[in-house]
Amino acid sequence: MSRAALLVLADGRFPAGGHAHSGGAEAAVKAGRVTGAASLEEFCRGRLHSAGLVSAAVAASAVLGADPVELDGALDARTPSPALRVASRRLGRQLMRAARVTWPSAELDALAREFPKGAHQPVVLGVSARAAGLDAVDAAYCAAYESVSGSASATVRLLSLDPFEATAVLARLAPELDRVADSAVEAARAVVEVGVDALPAASAPLLEISAEVHAGWPVRLFAS
Repeated sequence: MSRAALLVLADGRFPAGGHAHSGGAEAAVKAGRVTGAASLEEFCRGRLHSAGLVSAAVAASAVLGADPVELDGALDARTPSPALRVASRRLGRQLMRAARVTWPSAELDALAREFPKGAHQPVVLGVSARAAGLDAVDAAYCAAYESVSGSASATVRLLSLDPFEATAVLARLAPELDRVADSAVEAARAVVEVGVDALPAASAPLLEISAEVHAGWPVRLFAS
């Protein structure tokens, strides 16, 4: 196993399409809920412990060999917003394209055939991590980090926020990211034993509502 593969997978330059999405930050900025570094930190903390935890558990479960079709259905049920479901599948489709070139895998090929329009991104992330020889905690860290790093980067563009401040926000969240990754792996082990009902179902209703509002904007900088 090469841990360097984790650096490739988590690199913001990996062509997985995440740069086009704000993780809800654009709607939060427009609503005045994110106005600077302090409020960005609170926003990212909320994402980490809700969407981030769920995504990390799904990705870790896929690495441990849970059925990706069942994981996809479970994540669909945990994503009430149609706009967020569409965004997740688009990101999954883009990640699939990049991962199949980078780490050719029969499992990735099978998942692509099962979901020609795209599986949910955390499912693809987990299968990609498995193909890259990574373990469950690697996938959990990657998913958890993605849940906050995209919003931080987007806020730099949306508010002209000092990128040093945005990076400091991510650094301050590092201990919580550790805890979320550990919780996600624990949940993933339970999924392997008892099924997808063991996945966390942490919700963020305001993110879901904001995603639907954002999807209706005629002009926006980010896809979601």
